[in-house]
Amino acid sequence: MIIPSHDRSDVLRLCLAALREQTYPHLEIIVVDDHSTEDVAQVARSAGAKVVRTEVNGGPTPARNLGAEHATGEIFFFLDADIALDPDAVENAVRILQDHPEIGALGGVLRPESLVCQSLAAQYRAVQMHRWWMPAHRPTLELHAAVLAVPAKIFAEIGPFDPALRETVSSDYRVRVTRHYRVKLSDAIRGRKDHDPTVRTILRKVFRRARISAMDWRRGETPGDSVPRALGGVLLLAAVPALALPLVAGRTGALVPAGLVAAAIALDGGTHRFAYARRGVPFGLYFSGVHLAVTFTGALGGALGVLQRLAVSRLEKPARTLVAQD
Repeated sequence: MIIPSHDRSDVLRLCLAALREQTYPHLEIIVVDDHSTEDVAQVARSAGAKVVRTEVNGGPTPARNLGAEHATGEIFFFLDADIALDPDAVENAVRILQDHPEIGALGGVLRPESLVCQSLAAQYRAVQMHRWWMPAHRPTLELHAAVLAVPAKIFAEIGPFDPALRETVSSDYRVRVTRHYRVKLSDAIRGRKDHDPTVRTILRKVFRRARISAMDWRRGETPGDSVPRALGGVLLLAAVPALALPLVAGRTGALVPAGLVAAAIALDGGTHRFAYARRGVPFGLYFSGVHLAVTFTGALGGALGVLQRLAVSRLEKPARTLVAQD
């Protein structure tokens, strides 16, 4: 187990406690203290984990790579510190990889319940991310380094995660693995994540990640989101200027933005239905409102990222031309 951790020692305790309950007995637990200011190292050592500390706070990707350098097991199981696995998760991962040697990377999924925080926003995020990660509902197969098992020999062959990438590192790794092996998501590997407590925090993260993902995207990578939700985001962006149509087209024009919003909801209808079925109408109404805001924010961030990417490309092109002439 390779667990990058920066502060939040409270959830790290829960993560490590869940590992002590695993039905698979042969666990090497490495906590990579990503230059924390809290007692991460002490919490990890008290739970029997090996601790490795980064020289600077570089984020989870360099921390995962550092942990892999110190790991000795035959399977590297990467796990974020704010996720508590189900008791049979590791055993199921080992069994699947042993039974299917053609699999080069095996991802897990999140349960629709938040680990600690139980605010409405956290409950929204838990349901939304569960639905997003479930393989049966994903048009594009994605991996998430937050819950990911990779045979050690394949990790050595493929190479470490790319530390230069910020939000597309999992997608980049999936592309590299699938050149030679299969990748698979399995709902036999589950865990509960501690989700953000406020809608404002969620929207800020969604915007940032969408913008950076659009800037980091490289040919061959998946877009990092489901196709229907991405199309829904485009429709929601189009609904904003369409709000002005009643000024020129009267009542008929008012139908256009409403139709665009309805189409966006329909494209991601399975997610909305899942929330209503699981938690009832009051939560479903809250979920739908927040989900529209999240989808719109993600599309806005992605659009800005594309514009920034194009701007950078235009600036770099003359520079490359001058170098070629010299």
